[in-house]
Amino acid sequence: MTTEAKVTWIGPGLRLVGEASSGPAIVLDHVLPGEEGRETGPQPMELLLISLAGCTAMDVVSILEKKRQPFTGLEVRVSAERAPEHPKVYTQIHLEFIVKGKGVAPAAVERSIELSQTKYCPASAMLSKTAELTTSYRIIEE
Repeated sequence: MTTEAKVTWIGPGLRLVGEASSGPAIVLDHVLPGEEGRETGPQPMELLLISLAGCTAMDVVSILEKKRQPFTGLEVRVSAERAPEHPKVYTQIHLEFIVKGKGVAPAAVERSIELSQTKYCPASAMLSKTAELTTSYRIIEE
């Protein structure tokens, strides 16, 4: 399977528009020193974290639904550390899953996260080659 994408520089500075073969476009930006507060989109490395969170969230939602868990919400928060030297790859990434619902089984949440991280999420598989990925979760009873 081939996936295609492209970015086009639109300026000023390091502002780009990215487009994927699926259609929707997104603005990427990296504001230079002295231009803070003028961001129009996430930085490319931030998009990697958003992609990771989205990939694993889709897995967890799908698995929890198959397990017939009564969840009403899911949020995945990501925090990451980067190497100090170029190419400044991520070295540590932590994913916190926040599941909302009434009567959601902790074992189902744990298993859903485990399956996503070890079997289904390609973003996790790729990023785990350079970074230590850790996870935690909370269930908020509603």
